[in-house]
Amino acid sequence: MARYTGPVCRLCRREGQKLYLKSDKCYTDKCPMNTRNYAPGQHGQARTKKLSEYGVQLREKQKVRRYYGILEKPMLKYFLMADKMQGITGENLLKVLESRLDNVVFRMGLASSRIEARQLVVHGHFLVNGKKVDIPSYLTSVGDVIEVKEKSKKSPKFKHIQENSQGNTPSWVESDMENLSGKIVAESTREDIDLPIEEHLIVELYSKNK
Repeated sequence: MARYTGPVCRLCRREGQKLYLKSDKCYTDKCPMNTRNYAPGQHGQARTKKLSEYGVQLREKQKVRRYYGILEKPMLKYFLMADKMQGITGENLLKVLESRLDNVVFRMGLASSRIEARQLVVHGHFLVNGKKVDIPSYLTSVGDVIEVKEKSKKSPKFKHIQENSQGNTPSWVESDMENLSGKIVAESTREDIDLPIEEHLIVELYSKNK
């Protein structure tokens, strides 16, 4: 499946704000957003043209796609799913995105970034309710228990994750770093999203083509 494999810092610069795609680097002075806070490319510094209504909506959608690391087709699928759910469509969309396995692994502190979480899931390091799941887009539910496979717990990667755990997990998940496991105890809420997102703009964009 096609996926962006270039420098992820370019994605932050294109959106004009940190998307925290590089874990620890994003919090240091080495972050390119601190030194080159303008769009990438030859004419990046000259991009001052005011965006149209469509352009503003598109940039918001692209920001969310890059934040969660998903392509356009899955993004549309999630929107259609959220649109059929009870409640506010935009908040439903974020709730669905938060329930992806790669995001849950990251939220539990079992990976330093969503990019790393996706890689670890694909390599088959995690169990969901005792069964191996290697699909990053797998949608989890309240009550699901996610844990690192017993064999994988001995790897240097997870030892490093344990030693550098920050312990700042959101309220909707429980994390047990000693046993490298966690549980989803509630649905995520809008307040759990720590990135400035105007989800109503995404809904307006997709609603035009319904």
